[in-house]
Amino acid sequence: MPKVKTHSSSKKRFKITAKGKVKMSHAYRRHRLISKSRKAKKKHRLGAYASPADAATIKRLIPYK
Repeated sequence: MPKVKTHSSSKKRFKITAKGKVKMSHAYRRHRLISKSRKAKKKHRLGAYASPADAATIKRLIPYK
């Protein structure tokens, strides 16, 4: 069986936890932060988990993680 290529941008953006969840960071934290509320900026500091529907797709993109 040949190896499957890993999707390079996905391996930089997502990590698989020990229990198999897909960990990621929030979007909307890079630029134009003045126009965003303090609450929104604070909420997006923390990590997040992908939804189960999206997690299946992401796991297919990073098969050896």
